[in-house]
Amino acid sequence: MISQKNRPRRLRRALATAAVVTAIAVPTAAAAEAPSSVPAPMPTAFSPADGPATRYAANRATITEAARMADAHGDHGRASRLRAFADPARHFLSFDARGGGRAVEVLGDLPAADRIAVLVPGADTTLDTYDTRGGTPYKTLGGSAAALRDELRRQDPAARVAVVAWLGYATPGTVSPEVLTTGRADEAARELRAFTGSLHRINKNAAISLLGHSYGSVVCGRAASGLAVADIALYGSPGTGADSAAALHTPGRVWAGRGTDDWVGGVPHTSAHLFGTTVGFGADPVSPAFGARVFAAGDGGHSEYHKPGSLPLRNLARIALGKEPVERSHG
Repeated sequence: MISQKNRPRRLRRALATAAVVTAIAVPTAAAAEAPSSVPAPMPTAFSPADGPATRYAANRATITEAARMADAHGDHGRASRLRAFADPARHFLSFDARGGGRAVEVLGDLPAADRIAVLVPGADTTLDTYDTRGGTPYKTLGGSAAALRDELRRQDPAARVAVVAWLGYATPGTVSPEVLTTGRADEAARELRAFTGSLHRINKNAAISLLGHSYGSVVCGRAASGLAVADIALYGSPGTGADSAAALHTPGRVWAGRGTDDWVGGVPHTSAHLFGTTVGFGADPVSPAFGARVFAAGDGGHSEYHKPGSLPLRNLARIALGKEPVERSHG
C-alpha cells in the first residue's frame, strides 16, 4: 500500500516516465536549439597564447556589442540579459551570443588556482536561462556557480579554487528526442575535452573536477575516457551510456549522487534501439553495480543540488576540494 506521504513523489516519477515516452513518440524541437532572429556578432577568435585577462576584456566588448545589436533589433529583454554579462566583475573565457548561445564564465583566479571545478549543465540551459529561471538563482547555471563558489569559501577560506560555468554546447530541450540519446553529449564531449586541455595550458598544476548535472552528467561520462581530471561527479544523472564507472576509463575518481525526491530516479535506467538510434543511457550511476563512489545528496528534487546550505552542495564542494564527502551513502 502506498502511503499518503509517498504518493506525491510516486506521482511525479510516474509523470516523468510519461514525459519520456511522450518525447520518444512525439518529436519536439529542442528549446536550446530554437533559431533566434536576434542578430549577434561573431564570437572573438583567440590564439592559444591569449591569456585569461585578454579573453575577458575581448569577450566583454563582444557582449556589449551583442547587447547593442539586440536593442537595435527591438529585443530589449535579451539586451538587458546581455548587459548583465558585460558587468566588469564578470569574466568570460568565451562567449557566443548567436541563437541559444554559449558561454564559459570563470569565478576566481584561474591561473593561480590549486583546484578548478567545472560545472557542466543539463537540458534547457541557454543564455536566456543562464541567470534567470523562475526567480531562483541556484536553479540557473550562473547561480549554481556562484553558490558553489560561496560554499567553497565557507568550507575553506584559504583554498585557491576557481569555479567555471561551462555552457560549451547546445543543450537539448527537456522534452525532446535529443535528451534521450547521447548524440548531443557526444558532440559536447569533444568540446569539453578540448576545453579541459585549454585549462591545463592555462594552469598546469591545478587539479580539475567535472561536476555534471542531469544531461551534463551524460556529457561528462562521454568525455571521461583518459581525460586528465581528478574527479567526475554525476548527479541527477539519467546514466552515461556506460555500464560501469570502470567503463568510463577515467583516471579520476567517479562520484554519483541523487536526491530522494529527484524524478530521474523514476526514469528507466536502460537503453533500447528505437527508430534507428539508441534511446536511454543504461546503468544507473548510483546503483551498486555501476561502482561509483556514491555520495549523500539529501532529500531534494532534480533542481535542488546547488541550493545554498544543502547537503548535496556541501558534498559537491568537498569533492571539488579533493576531500571525502560527508555522510557517504552506500546506495
